Amino acid sequence: MDFGHPYAVLRPVRSGNAFEETIEHLLQAIKVGLFPKGDKLPPERELAVHLGVSRATLRDALAELQRAGFIEVRRGRYGGTYILDSPTESVEKGEILDPEACHDALVFRSVVEPAAAELAATASLSAPARQHLQSCLADVLEADESTYRTRDARFHIAVAELSNCPSLVAAVTDARARASALLDQIPLLSANLAHSNQQHVALAESILQGNPTRARSLMADHLEGTASLLRGFMP
Repeated sequence: MDFGHPYAVLRPVRSGNAFEETIEHLLQAIKVGLFPKGDKLPPERELAVHLGVSRATLRDALAELQRAGFIEVRRGRYGGTYILDSPTESVEKGEILDPEACHDALVFRSVVEPAAAELAATASLSAPARQHLQSCLADVLEADESTYRTRDARFHIAVAELSNCPSLVAAVTDARARASALLDQIPLLSANLAHSNQQHVALAESILQGNPTRARSLMADHLEGTASLLRGFMP
């Protein structure tokens, strides 16, 4: 181990949510001082290799962190990507994320939503049930940033509704409300929304095709992307 070097501690990306996990790892490295404020980040090629992601994914993550006010790209002789002293107001708005509340909400969600997806995929779905899921999917795919979170929540609840278990629908609705409240405290990241929608499409297909194992796995992976972002922006 190269003690004292940021790469000795900065973890490579392991999950299928490369963009979200890259955001999480970079923010954690900044917050614990691996990349001190005012310093320049290592070259993109080095960072991408160490994180195990493509340079395109890294650039998307850096672009979102720049928009959120964590980093600044400077041109010229001393150009590069620099860590800013403090985030912009867009990140500071709202309440600070409570780590305990965040952990509780994410664990609760990780239990009830994959189960709902699995049950939905095992159910004998009527034509109206299939149409309902497809309609909610279309709505979230067409959403802009102002409507995305509510339509995203509605799609997740629609999945639970196909389970034919009212108690599970209530649990998912509660889990989704808590997750939305937490997500409202961090920036909307366009690359994350695009990736989430790809996962929504795959999830809906697995349910409509009656593949419960894949539905459960896809939902778990999808939720982990959200968890990565929330952990990254957590104080």
